[in-house]
Amino acid sequence: MTRQLAFHDAMQPFAPRDPRDADEVQIVPRPPEARLPSYIADHRRRLRDRFMAGGAAALPDYEMLELVLFRAIPRQDVKPLARLLIDTFGDFNRVLSAPPARLAQVKGVGDAVIVELKVVEAAAQRLARARIMQKHVISSWDQVLDYCHTVMAHRDTEQFRILFLDRKNVLIADEEQAKGTVDHVPVYPREVVKRALELNASALILVHNHPSGDPTPSEADIAMTAQIRIAAQALGITLHDHLIIGKSRELSFQAQGLL
Repeated sequence: MTRQLAFHDAMQPFAPRDPRDADEVQIVPRPPEARLPSYIADHRRRLRDRFMAGGAAALPDYEMLELVLFRAIPRQDVKPLARLLIDTFGDFNRVLSAPPARLAQVKGVGDAVIVELKVVEAAAQRLARARIMQKHVISSWDQVLDYCHTVMAHRDTEQFRILFLDRKNVLIADEEQAKGTVDHVPVYPREVVKRALELNASALILVHNHPSGDPTPSEADIAMTAQIRIAAQALGITLHDHLIIGKSRELSFQAQGLL
């Protein structure tokens, strides 16, 4: 007689398959996402169209920031956050260069926003750096200044960088030597010259920023530059210049007769 399948038999679970079985694929259904409201979608489309038609010059800082935030926050209006970030840090560049810890203190800023901002900042710095590496510094001077401003002008603490040149004044290395506070960065002439020897550099350009925005050199800046120049000359290394980067302009020791 054929055995009838009992209810409790039908409810018995299947034996689990070996997870090492390559054919085992588990499909977890995803809940449907809420549709993007039309007013947000239309605003984003118009903003992208304006950017593509007129470039960055066609947009104020907060709208440029909106474009960056679109990817990090795909399903809400980001204009209030963009305006809050500009109000908090001052301008588009200062938002990008703000430390992650400070960004995280702004209401509405999470990990996704911080990552997106830092990716844009890194991309801008890498692009500017690529324009000067392995190039003759004198003939690429404007690009050198652009790079220094991109990397340093909007930082809220001092940074000291060194551009290392070969005998033909071609830039062979660009390195951050030290970080400091809002008005001081420790620099050791011995370490500067030591690194130049390691790279087989023949000349140097010193660069540091003033977070205050005013590139006027301090007495400590002048004294430190003189010490590095003496140490470099003793080993046949030329100090071409020391640039101080302010918010909107730079100061050259060479041009000011300080070197």
